[in-house]
Amino acid sequence: MSGSAREYPDRPWVGVGVVVWQDDKVLLVRRAKPPRLGEWSIPGGAQSLGETVFEAAIREVHEEAGIDIRPTAIITVVDSVIRDAGNRAQYHYTLVEISAEWVADEPVAGDDVDAVRWATPDEAATLIKWDETLRIIAEAARMRT
Repeated sequence: MSGSAREYPDRPWVGVGVVVWQDDKVLLVRRAKPPRLGEWSIPGGAQSLGETVFEAAIREVHEEAGIDIRPTAIITVVDSVIRDAGNRAQYHYTLVEISAEWVADEPVAGDDVDAVRWATPDEAATLIKWDETLRIIAEAARMRT
């Protein structure tokens, strides 16, 4: 197992997605790399060896948006498998979805993203293409109340 290739991997990658709340708004990032290049989403990325999922969430949000967060809960786990025209798994992620609260700093686009913004869940629904991300945001909102 090489463990290094994200495209056409020999195993699933473990990643985290983070629903970051600031009052009634969630943090969105626009992806600057595949998969989902140019699409709005929640911040996140691959977990590093020796890192807990909460530590990965804190690091990824800081790298992508430059803000500090406090993870609060695991929302769910999602399989993301993107297949090529020949039905081979081009990308395969097991995503642990985390809910978090904003702590400090203003968001600025960093690693792997070209834009960041705060949005209400209704605004997010007009920007995000992957229904699963919208479901995760809705579940995070339900868990907060």
